[in-house]
Amino acid sequence: MTTVTGHGDLELTFLAARTAPGQVRMQVELRLASWGLSALRDDVTLIASELVTNAVEYAPSEREIRVRFTRERRGVLLEVWDSSDAMPMRRSDEEGIGGRGLPIVEALAAECGVHPTEPHGKWVWARCQVA
Repeated sequence: MTTVTGHGDLELTFLAARTAPGQVRMQVELRLASWGLSALRDDVTLIASELVTNAVEYAPSEREIRVRFTRERRGVLLEVWDSSDAMPMRRSDEEGIGGRGLPIVEALAAECGVHPTEPHGKWVWARCQVA
């Protein structure tokens, strides 16, 4: 389900499926172009991929994930919700493959964080700004 607000912001709901990251990247890229913010495309689509991939990994397959994409004065805010209470955390290299998403998001975003939701789940967010 896709909802577009009066300001062109997006609210998307997806099944927690492996196809979700690609679908979100496409929607984000189109919205950035319509807002005249194509300069943010590479960073924001990579952040979207990382956050949505994590949400899909931690959400049970029968559950949904939600994405909110909001235009701000100097950039955009991307938020991804999943039903898991597990908080994002860095993994060490000794723990094997994976775990590089959080450092990538931190490096590309002006700010990022996580907000738990009731009764379960969390919103993981990243804010990107034009230089």
